[in-house]
Amino acid sequence: MLSRTADHLFWMARYTERAENTARMLDVNHQSALLPQSADVAALGWQGLLSISDLLPAYTARHGEVAPAKVLDFMAKDPANPWSIVACLQAARENARAVRGALNTEAWEIQNQTWLEVHRLLASGALESDPAHFFEWVKFRSHLSRGATVGTMLQDEALHFMRLGMFLERADNTARLLDVKFHAAPSDGWGAATAQDQDHDYYHWSAVLLSVSGFETYRKVYRDVITPERVAELLILRADMPRSLHACLQEVMGHLGMLDGSPSAETQRHAGQLLAHLKFMRIDEIFTNGLHAYLTQFLERVNDLGARISRDFLVPSAV
Repeated sequence: MLSRTADHLFWMARYTERAENTARMLDVNHQSALLPQSADVAALGWQGLLSISDLLPAYTARHGEVAPAKVLDFMAKDPANPWSIVACLQAARENARAVRGALNTEAWEIQNQTWLEVHRLLASGALESDPAHFFEWVKFRSHLSRGATVGTMLQDEALHFMRLGMFLERADNTARLLDVKFHAAPSDGWGAATAQDQDHDYYHWSAVLLSVSGFETYRKVYRDVITPERVAELLILRADMPRSLHACLQEVMGHLGMLDGSPSAETQRHAGQLLAHLKFMRIDEIFTNGLHAYLTQFLERVNDLGARISRDFLVPSAV
């Protein structure tokens, strides 16, 4: 496969996943903002959402004080913000259009229809009138795109590059989410002193789980109260949790293996080391050494892995 074609497929999948992740975070923040809380606590939630994507400086330069309506507009509708939903869907559609011949009809039409429909929805005021419904629509379109590619496309290199992009983006987002949310925890992260703090902790960690569709999974796995260390364990080390770091790296390693070749041997070695670390690490060891340090190192390593994949297979100028 031509490196340019692989590059477009890789980034098409990354941008589609990024749009879904942005919708998930906005949805949970919007729902959490409806709970009784002080204005300062609510503002911290929206600041954290911007921090996850390193967009707080860009937002404040353009809009000044953090306000829910402005953050929603910036993260959903602003085409100048590369993490906004509309910008991600546009980039996904443009990458798909560039390699129309490598996609089957179903995969292409979903990308194209999503791009056309999001403009109609935003023009009709769907975001302002019912944000939750709009975010559910974005997530559904991402599910539809993923299902069409896996369920209808030939299981060849094109699909492997798309899956690589998707799981790298998902791992990056989960690590960022955990890092920011642990810093913003209402208590010290290890238990609350008062009943009010316990309520805040419960809603905080429930929101984190809901943002990755992990609330029901947590209940099934642990059958107990929600604690920060178990949330971290679920989203970092559980191989059976679809959005965990372990599950994402396991998929990345598998798809890299399907693209086996001498130029990628070193890249596979780095991916294998990162996967082995997740496979055999324990959550108490991570907390002992510092969760922030661990996640910062993980983000550096997964971004280095993405750069190695680009260098081995994709267009050198890809960013």
